[in-house]
Amino acid sequence: MKKQAVEKITRTVVRQFPEMDGVRPAVKSQEGPRYLVTFKGAVELPDGKTMKRIVRVVADEKGDVIRMSTSR
Repeated sequence: MKKQAVEKITRTVVRQFPEMDGVRPAVKSQEGPRYLVTFKGAVELPDGKTMKRIVRVVADEKGDVIRMSTSR
């Protein structure tokens, strides 16, 4: 996957999940021209604790998001 496509996906993810800013995603090829892009980060909770968060994105080779899901 091209660097510009990963940057486009990253901008989309950071808009919805600001805590993923600065996270370097893992990219895996899937069937056809699709890719699985995984972001792993942490969210600070109001009580001072942190919670791990994983955002999974299925995207095409141009960086257009097809599906996005997150852990709680």
